[in-house]
Amino acid sequence: MTIDLSGKVALVTGGTRGIGRAICKKLAEANCAVAFTYKSSEDKAVALTTELDALGRKSLSIRADAANFADAQRAVDQTLAAFTRLDILVNNAGITRDTLLLRMSEAQWDDVMLNNLKSVFNYTKAATKPMLSQRSGRIINITSVIGLTGNAGQANYAASKAGMIGFTKSAAKELASRNILVNAIAPGWIDTEMTDALNDEQKKSMEALIPLKRSGTAEDVADAVLFFSSSLSGYITGETLRVDGGMAM
Repeated sequence: MTIDLSGKVALVTGGTRGIGRAICKKLAEANCAVAFTYKSSEDKAVALTTELDALGRKSLSIRADAANFADAQRAVDQTLAAFTRLDILVNNAGITRDTLLLRMSEAQWDDVMLNNLKSVFNYTKAATKPMLSQRSGRIINITSVIGLTGNAGQANYAASKAGMIGFTKSAAKELASRNILVNAIAPGWIDTEMTDALNDEQKKSMEALIPLKRSGTAEDVADAVLFFSSSLSGYITGETLRVDGGMAM
Protein backbone atom coordinates (compact mmCIF):
# COMPACT_ATOMS: atom_id res chain seq x y z
CA MET A 1 0.00 0.00 0.00
CA THR A 2 1.27 3.44 -0.93
CA ILE A 3 0.85 6.11 1.73
CA ASP A 4 0.01 9.55 0.33
CA LEU A 5 0.37 12.59 2.58
CA SER A 6 -0.50 15.17 -0.07
CA GLY A 7 -1.66 18.42 1.51
CA LYS A 8 0.00 17.60 4.83
CA VAL A 9 2.79 19.60 6.47
CA ALA A 10 5.41 18.16 8.84
CA LEU A 11 7.98 19.72 11.16
CA VAL A 12 10.92 17.49 12.08
CA THR A 13 13.40 18.58 14.76
CA GLY A 14 17.03 17.65 14.26
CA GLY A 15 16.44 16.85 10.63
CA THR A 16 19.86 17.02 8.98
CA ARG A 17 21.49 13.77 10.11
CA GLY A 18 20.82 10.09 10.63
CA ILE A 19 17.28 9.24 11.66
CA GLY A 20 16.04 12.81 11.27
CA ARG A 21 17.25 13.05 7.70
CA ALA A 22 15.67 9.70 6.81
CA ILE A 23 12.37 10.87 8.30
CA CYS A 24 12.40 14.07 6.26
CA LYS A 25 13.05 12.15 3.05
CA LYS A 26 10.43 9.48 3.80
CA LEU A 27 7.73 12.08 4.47
CA ALA A 28 8.67 14.04 1.35
CA GLU A 29 8.51 10.86 -0.74
CA ALA A 30 4.92 10.49 0.53
CA ASN A 31 4.12 13.96 -0.89
CA CYS A 32 4.29 15.77 2.46
CA ALA A 33 5.70 19.31 2.71
CA VAL A 34 8.58 19.21 5.20
CA ALA A 35 10.08 21.82 7.50
CA PHE A 36 13.05 20.74 9.61
CA THR A 37 15.27 22.27 12.25
CA TYR A 38 19.01 22.14 12.69
CA LYS A 39 21.34 23.71 15.21
CA SER A 40 24.69 24.17 13.48
CA SER A 41 25.09 22.07 10.31
CA GLU A 42 24.35 24.75 7.72
CA ASP A 43 25.92 22.77 4.87
CA LYS A 44 23.89 19.67 5.71
CA ALA A 45 20.71 21.74 5.94
CA VAL A 46 21.35 23.18 2.47
CA ALA A 47 22.09 19.71 1.09
CA LEU A 48 18.88 18.27 2.55
CA THR A 49 16.78 21.16 1.25
CA THR A 50 18.23 20.62 -2.21
CA GLU A 51 17.46 16.91 -2.02
CA LEU A 52 13.86 17.47 -0.89
CA ASP A 53 13.31 20.12 -3.55
CA ALA A 54 14.59 17.66 -6.16
CA LEU A 55 11.74 15.36 -5.16
CA GLY A 56 9.36 18.16 -6.09
CA ARG A 57 8.32 18.77 -2.49
CA LYS A 58 8.17 22.07 -0.64
CA SER A 59 10.72 22.26 2.17
CA LEU A 60 11.97 24.73 4.76
CA SER A 61 15.12 24.65 6.87
CA ILE A 62 15.09 26.46 10.22
CA ARG A 63 18.11 27.07 12.42
CA ALA A 64 16.92 26.54 16.00
CA ASP A 65 18.12 25.26 19.35
CA ALA A 66 15.73 22.48 20.40
CA ALA A 67 16.35 23.24 24.08
CA ASN A 68 15.27 26.87 23.65
CA PHE A 69 11.57 27.55 24.23
CA ALA A 70 11.48 30.72 22.12
CA ASP A 71 13.27 28.98 19.23
CA ALA A 72 10.62 26.27 19.22
CA GLN A 73 7.80 28.80 18.98
CA ARG A 74 9.65 30.63 16.22
CA ALA A 75 10.15 27.37 14.28
CA VAL A 76 6.43 26.59 14.46
CA ASP A 77 5.56 30.16 13.46
CA GLN A 78 7.90 29.98 10.45
CA THR A 79 6.39 26.67 9.40
CA LEU A 80 2.88 28.14 9.58
CA ALA A 81 3.97 31.25 7.68
CA ALA A 82 5.42 29.10 4.89
CA PHE A 83 2.74 26.40 4.66
CA THR A 84 -0.32 27.83 6.54
CA ARG A 85 -0.83 24.64 8.59
CA LEU A 86 0.97 22.00 10.65
CA ASP A 87 -0.22 18.40 10.61
CA ILE A 88 2.74 16.36 11.84
CA LEU A 89 5.36 17.13 14.48
CA VAL A 90 8.30 14.74 14.85
CA ASN A 91 10.34 15.39 18.00
CA ASN A 92 13.61 13.82 16.93
CA ALA A 93 16.35 16.17 18.18
CA GLY A 94 18.57 14.71 20.87
CA ILE A 95 22.11 14.28 22.19
CA THR A 96 24.18 11.93 24.33
CA ARG A 97 26.67 12.76 27.06
CA ASP A 98 27.56 9.23 28.18
CA THR A 99 29.56 8.49 31.31
CA LEU A 100 29.15 6.56 34.53
CA LEU A 101 26.88 8.20 37.09
CA LEU A 102 29.71 8.79 39.57
CA ARG A 103 31.62 10.71 36.91
CA MET A 104 28.65 12.54 35.42
CA SER A 105 28.71 16.29 35.83
CA GLU A 106 25.67 18.45 36.45
CA ALA A 107 26.23 20.03 33.03
CA GLN A 108 26.20 16.62 31.33
CA TRP A 109 22.92 15.78 33.05
CA ASP A 110 21.33 19.15 32.27
CA ASP A 111 22.45 19.20 28.62
CA VAL A 112 20.80 15.85 27.90
CA MET A 113 17.59 16.65 29.77
CA LEU A 114 17.25 20.02 28.02
CA ASN A 115 17.95 18.76 24.51
CA ASN A 116 16.12 15.43 24.74
CA LEU A 117 13.17 16.04 27.07
CA LYS A 118 12.54 19.77 27.46
CA SER A 119 12.72 20.08 23.67
CA VAL A 120 9.71 17.76 23.40
CA PHE A 121 7.76 20.04 25.74
CA ASN A 122 8.92 23.11 23.81
CA TYR A 123 7.80 21.93 20.39
CA THR A 124 4.68 20.09 21.50
CA LYS A 125 3.40 23.16 23.33
CA ALA A 126 4.09 25.37 20.33
CA ALA A 127 2.52 22.94 17.84
CA THR A 128 -0.56 22.18 19.92
CA LYS A 129 -2.27 25.55 19.26
CA PRO A 130 -2.51 25.25 15.45
CA MET A 131 -3.39 21.56 15.73
CA LEU A 132 -6.20 22.37 18.16
CA SER A 133 -7.56 24.92 15.68
CA GLN A 134 -7.42 22.31 12.92
CA ARG A 135 -8.90 19.69 15.26
CA SER A 136 -6.33 17.25 13.96
CA GLY A 137 -2.65 16.45 14.22
CA ARG A 138 0.01 13.83 14.77
CA ILE A 139 2.83 14.18 17.28
CA ILE A 140 5.55 11.54 17.09
CA ASN A 141 8.31 11.41 19.70
CA ILE A 142 11.55 9.57 18.92
CA THR A 143 12.55 7.98 22.21
CA SER A 144 14.81 4.91 22.62
CA VAL A 145 14.75 1.35 23.93
CA ILE A 146 17.23 2.67 26.53
CA GLY A 147 14.29 4.55 28.01
CA LEU A 148 12.64 1.16 28.57
CA THR A 149 15.64 -0.90 29.68
CA GLY A 150 18.17 1.55 31.11
CA ASN A 151 21.88 1.23 30.37
CA ALA A 152 25.07 1.64 32.37
CA GLY A 153 26.78 4.90 31.54
CA GLN A 154 23.60 6.46 30.21
CA ALA A 155 21.59 7.46 33.29
CA ASN A 156 20.94 10.92 31.85
CA TYR A 157 19.99 9.61 28.40
CA ALA A 158 17.79 6.82 29.80
CA ALA A 159 15.99 9.24 32.12
CA SER A 160 15.33 11.69 29.29
CA LYS A 161 14.00 8.98 26.98
CA ALA A 162 11.85 7.41 29.70
CA GLY A 163 10.48 10.89 30.39
CA MET A 164 9.49 11.18 26.74
CA ILE A 165 7.39 8.03 27.07
CA GLY A 166 5.55 9.40 30.10
CA PHE A 167 5.06 12.72 28.32
CA THR A 168 3.67 10.89 25.28
CA LYS A 169 1.03 9.08 27.33
CA SER A 170 -0.03 12.23 29.19
CA ALA A 171 -0.23 14.38 26.05
CA ALA A 172 -2.16 11.63 24.27
CA LYS A 173 -4.82 11.68 27.01
CA GLU A 174 -5.08 15.47 26.97
CA LEU A 175 -5.31 15.87 23.19
CA ALA A 176 -7.31 12.83 22.05
CA SER A 177 -10.66 14.64 22.17
CA ARG A 178 -9.38 17.05 19.47
CA ASN A 179 -8.21 14.23 17.20
CA ILE A 180 -4.53 14.90 17.95
CA LEU A 181 -2.73 11.57 18.24
CA VAL A 182 0.51 11.34 20.20
CA ASN A 183 2.78 8.32 19.90
CA ALA A 184 6.41 7.42 20.46
CA ILE A 185 8.93 5.31 18.57
CA ALA A 186 11.74 3.58 20.44
CA PRO A 187 14.64 2.72 18.11
CA GLY A 188 17.12 0.10 19.16
CA TRP A 189 20.58 -0.37 17.65
CA ILE A 190 20.44 1.79 14.50
CA ASP A 191 23.27 2.42 12.03
CA THR A 192 23.94 6.17 12.14
CA GLU A 193 26.91 8.51 12.18
CA MET A 194 27.24 7.89 15.93
CA THR A 195 27.63 4.13 15.49
CA ASP A 196 30.11 4.54 12.61
CA ALA A 197 32.79 5.28 15.21
CA LEU A 198 32.62 1.68 16.50
CA ASN A 199 34.87 -1.03 15.10
CA ASP A 200 33.58 -4.23 13.48
CA GLU A 201 34.08 -6.31 16.62
CA GLN A 202 32.04 -3.90 18.73
CA LYS A 203 29.26 -3.85 16.13
CA LYS A 204 29.17 -7.66 15.95
CA SER A 205 28.92 -7.95 19.74
CA MET A 206 25.95 -5.60 19.77
CA GLU A 207 24.22 -7.35 16.88
CA ALA A 208 24.58 -10.67 18.69
CA LEU A 209 22.17 -9.32 21.34
CA ILE A 210 19.47 -8.67 18.74
CA PRO A 211 17.09 -11.55 17.85
CA LEU A 212 17.10 -10.47 14.17
CA LYS A 213 20.94 -10.54 14.30
CA ARG A 214 21.39 -7.22 12.55
CA SER A 215 21.36 -3.55 13.32
CA GLY A 216 18.50 -1.40 12.10
CA THR A 217 18.61 1.42 9.61
CA ALA A 218 17.40 4.99 9.82
CA GLU A 219 14.88 4.05 7.13
CA ASP A 220 13.40 1.40 9.46
CA VAL A 221 12.60 4.17 11.94
CA ALA A 222 11.36 6.49 9.18
CA ASP A 223 8.92 3.80 8.04
CA ALA A 224 7.40 3.76 11.54
CA VAL A 225 7.09 7.56 11.46
CA LEU A 226 5.32 7.31 8.12
CA PHE A 227 2.86 4.81 9.61
CA PHE A 228 2.06 7.05 12.57
CA SER A 229 1.70 10.03 10.19
CA SER A 230 -0.88 8.25 8.06
CA SER A 231 -4.53 7.26 8.34
CA LEU A 232 -3.39 3.67 8.98
CA SER A 233 -2.73 4.62 12.62
CA GLY A 234 -5.97 6.55 13.10
CA TYR A 235 -7.05 4.57 16.17
CA ILE A 236 -3.68 4.46 17.94
CA THR A 237 -2.54 7.00 20.54
CA GLY A 238 -0.33 6.94 23.62
CA GLU A 239 1.67 3.99 22.30
CA THR A 240 5.41 3.35 22.16
CA LEU A 241 6.48 1.27 19.18
CA ARG A 242 9.84 -0.45 19.49
CA VAL A 243 11.87 -0.56 16.26
CA ASP A 244 14.66 -2.72 17.61
CA GLY A 245 14.70 -6.14 15.96
CA GLY A 246 13.41 -7.64 19.21
CA MET A 247 16.28 -6.26 21.28
CA ALA A 248 14.16 -5.13 24.24
CA MET A 249 11.78 -8.11 24.43
